Amino acid sequence: MKALNLYDIEDIRFEENTPVPQITSNDEVLIQVKSAGVCGSDLSRYKKLGPYVPGTTFGHEFSGVISAVGSAVTQFKEGDRVAACPAFSCGECNYCRQGAPTRCTELTVIGAKHPGAYAEYVTLPASHVLQLPGEIDFDAAAMLEPSSVVLHGFYRTSIQPGAAVAIMGIGSIGLLSVQWAKIFGAEIVFAIDIDENKLKTAKQLGADIAINPLEEDTEMVIKKHTAQSGVDLAVESAGSPATSEQVLSLPKKGGEVLYLGIPYGDITLQRYYFEKIVRNELRILGSWNALSAPFPGKEWKTALHYMKTGQLDVKPMISHHFPLNMGPEIFHQLIYKEIDAIKVLFHP
Repeated sequence: MKALNLYDIEDIRFEENTPVPQITSNDEVLIQVKSAGVCGSDLSRYKKLGPYVPGTTFGHEFSGVISAVGSAVTQFKEGDRVAACPAFSCGECNYCRQGAPTRCTELTVIGAKHPGAYAEYVTLPASHVLQLPGEIDFDAAAMLEPSSVVLHGFYRTSIQPGAAVAIMGIGSIGLLSVQWAKIFGAEIVFAIDIDENKLKTAKQLGADIAINPLEEDTEMVIKKHTAQSGVDLAVESAGSPATSEQVLSLPKKGGEVLYLGIPYGDITLQRYYFEKIVRNELRILGSWNALSAPFPGKEWKTALHYMKTGQLDVKPMISHHFPLNMGPEIFHQLIYKEIDAIKVLFHP
């Protein structure tokens, strides 16, 4: 089959003779991939900042059609339209036994140690698979995983209807954060980025006020619209060293900061920002992956529900569609900022 396989640092290859994965357990299904998304973690692993098995098929955000089922699978049949949770937890470590599988000591996803979704076919246990409503097409369904990841983070917060929320970094995770904030009942959502096109999309998806820090003082604008107090919740979704410290200046006293972005460089906090944590008694939250108990967690069905109703609209975030054979070129262009993309999808 056709697949994108990762061999080394910035060495991803389109290969046409990759073996089709086989059902090896009676609880597995074989899925024909229809749409697969590029995640920020894929870009980091491509640069060898994450674990992988050389030569393995890459990718983990996807949707498709069931092509075959194991003998013990009764909830799905050939031809079903599906998306899937690509993460594996061990089920045996202390965190898994405590009902926190996202903290599993052996947590992994397909595309790292298991063959992934940048291919014509992929296998997963049926327990990872979710049936798609007719209202959700394959491209939108390929965004279920990042949608669930962001929702997992919001579930960790104390957000209440009427809240003021600031989202710093308006890539795909930031745009999903804008929408989840509104779904959770936020009265005012600030979208913060230096890219005017991304800010325009954020406004389209529900942001009330767009702030470009190159043109305005972010902290002052937010205080102007929050009676000088700051937001209830600030979300860092860029993963840059600069925004990782700047986000600390945005919440009100006793407010929260949710870190969704993954920085690939050291973070140095100026005294001004560090003192915001202490003097404002901020609650700092990290969030990782999208699992909860019972596996794979309420995040997945909830995200599907809001996609179905249209309240979670991922289509404006999808900026590019490419055939799988363009994978090596596209990864190079994404790493070296040669294309302006929010979310890239491959169509095997």
